[in-house]
Amino acid sequence: MWMRHRYNDCVRGLAGLMGHGAFQVKELSLCTLMKFVELEARYPLIKVEWKGSLTFPRELLKVVVDGLLPLNEDASLLISRFQEYMEYDDIRYFVIKAVTESIGQVMQKTKERPLPFYQQNVFSLISPINMPNKESDMVKFMVKQDNWEELKVSKLQAHKQAFEKMWLSFLKHKLPTGLYKKVLVILHDCILPYMNEPTLMIDFLTVAYGIGGAISLLALNGLFILIHQHNLEYPDFYKKLYSLLDPSIYHVKYRARFFHLVDLFLSSSHLPAYLVAAFIKRLSRLALTAPPEALLMVLPFICNLFRRHPACNVLVHRPNGPEGMSEDPYIMEEEDPSKSRALESCLWEIRSLQNHYHPDVAKAAAVLNQSLSEIEDDISGLLELSAYELFDKEVKKKAIDVPLEFEQVRGLFGKKNDIFAEHFTLD
Repeated sequence: MWMRHRYNDCVRGLAGLMGHGAFQVKELSLCTLMKFVELEARYPLIKVEWKGSLTFPRELLKVVVDGLLPLNEDASLLISRFQEYMEYDDIRYFVIKAVTESIGQVMQKTKERPLPFYQQNVFSLISPINMPNKESDMVKFMVKQDNWEELKVSKLQAHKQAFEKMWLSFLKHKLPTGLYKKVLVILHDCILPYMNEPTLMIDFLTVAYGIGGAISLLALNGLFILIHQHNLEYPDFYKKLYSLLDPSIYHVKYRARFFHLVDLFLSSSHLPAYLVAAFIKRLSRLALTAPPEALLMVLPFICNLFRRHPACNVLVHRPNGPEGMSEDPYIMEEEDPSKSRALESCLWEIRSLQNHYHPDVAKAAAVLNQSLSEIEDDISGLLELSAYELFDKEVKKKAIDVPLEFEQVRGLFGKKNDIFAEHFTLD
């Protein structure tokens, strides 16, 4: 018993050292505690009450997890050191359960107020979790015990349930804006595929989609998965998508992802013409202030929309064109595409872009003057086009020598013996 007390004192001392100022001390404490976890799993300190029950030092692992999630400092470096242990299926399972418990306890104590450091530490710990795709992939355990196959820790279903509960527990609390965006960036790829019921994320995603700005753009990916794979019905979805079109869409770093998803959402040939026309018109209006690299992407994008929806060709081939209109009937400020009167308008904006200072933009805009081919343009290579790439391309162009014919200058203003020649000379 005395040895047990001394061992517990040692564990408490090591747990305290995980908050030490020197990283080397933190790292050594972490590795020592994880060695204790492994040894306790192999040689349990508590006698098994019944045969076949799991003997894993969950309380000791909870001490380690609490040390990785301080409230008032960034522990990302120590957490990155801990990630090698997360490759073990049993460690990952019990860490997930410990994190869920920690979130509930901490947020209850702090009365739901945001804790930027703590929440960032939790995200740093759980976001890199690499979940197995099938049960046969679960072969790496720190310690295997008797009747292992019968225990929950060896079942993929149990892992998914714990994973789902952890993320739902984390996301139900208010997050800092930066962390909100980070979650949305990985949600569609690293979270939804490993949940037993992805539809439980509907509330989180619909709230995020309604916030506006970059957060709404990032929520589109998750909503796309729920709509197409899980039959989510979202009322006024296209109305909200239309309202996201503002000048910032051509400048945000998530531009490629946004236009990729908009392209998917507008791919159906069953969409009404007024809806597609409203998207075409608003994109064209916003294009007037867009940078060249964005224009080289959006102009082929608009051409593809015309190919899919021939009924919108009236925007280009309206009799008399812009000259026949005293004013543009399109209502830019209208958030409802059905009331924007886009089909009554024409694309004078594209005609303006045909005189753009960048020759490639002018050439891309001029395509609409001709009949479009049936084959759509592949815009995948243009989605992430940057100003640097555009400039680099221009610099590397081989200049062609152009023959010039000129008259040699004879005086300052072209006359050899004018009055200016008496006072000024050309050197």
